[in-house]
Amino acid sequence: MSAAAHGVPKGPAESVIELRVNYSETDQMGVVYHANYLVWFDRARTEHLRVTGYTYRAMEEAGVFLAVTEARLRFRRPALYDDLVRVRCWVRDLASRRVTFGYAVERAGSGELLATGETSLIALDRRRNPTRIPEHVCERLQTVPDPVRL
Repeated sequence: MSAAAHGVPKGPAESVIELRVNYSETDQMGVVYHANYLVWFDRARTEHLRVTGYTYRAMEEAGVFLAVTEARLRFRRPALYDDLVRVRCWVRDLASRRVTFGYAVERAGSGELLATGETSLIALDRRRNPTRIPEHVCERLQTVPDPVRL
């Protein structure tokens, strides 16, 4: 049965956050340190879930936790200190126990593509055993074709 039939609206196909590169996120050359992209992916993924109308917090309070099992990142151009960057996030794939998100990091002013990536997460219960993603969460997540080449 579709989300609309359940009265659950589908979330957006893609969500976007913007952030300014802080000095603490860069190396001595003023280039964003590579691990910070994964932090940005986490922020974008959290916001993507929030705009569907169901938050990570609510899911965890219900006893379901999403744990990253795989992360992939491809650098194209450096993000620099004080750049305003846009991080786009979408759902690439969704299964009963796993969800894969795609990401694109762009320079906000020009749209220049800086990095792409994906993370796969598995649903765990309070005992850290694999469990199903709640149906009402799956119904809110809309899988879409990648808007950029990963």
